Amino acid sequence: MSSGEFQKIYESAFPVLFRVAYRIAQSEEAAEDLCQEAFFRLYEKNMVFPNPEEAKYWLIRVVKNAALNYAKRKERERKVYQKAFREDVRQEETGESELIKQESKAEIQEALEKLPENLRMVLILKEYAEMNYKEIGRILGISEGNVKVRVFRARERLAGMMRGGSAAETSEKSENIQQGGS
Repeated sequence: MSSGEFQKIYESAFPVLFRVAYRIAQSEEAAEDLCQEAFFRLYEKNMVFPNPEEAKYWLIRVVKNAALNYAKRKERERKVYQKAFREDVRQEETGESELIKQESKAEIQEALEKLPENLRMVLILKEYAEMNYKEIGRILGISEGNVKVRVFRARERLAGMMRGGSAAETSEKSENIQQGGS
């Protein structure tokens, strides 16, 4: 791969890769590192793709998996530190509007994390990476129709959880509605 081809792939893929990594890892620094690692792997392996879009899809898969691993590792570390040092996990209040904003983000993230991984990933790729159904299907190896169904179900479950229902209750309600029950 020539340096020109690499530069073209970098410029077109980096914004999407960063959004995916940031949404999963929840850290700008980590997202940048994960993206750079993915590009390094691409360059190091000197992989050849039929077109730049194929390289982009490969990079998205690499970043998604690396970000998931990072998030799992950080959660394990947090639990260990919390247990070892008995940390106070309460956040300092900084003002009413900021507090409401933080709580809303935390509630959404918590609800998002409660979704099954297959629903969570399509929602992250659709809403935060701003990808279309076809691109998501190629990345996850599923049909475009299946992506649409998963996005719909993920949104329904997320909305139900935000209204106060659990993921299981919301799942049962949406399945009943789809089957014509009430």
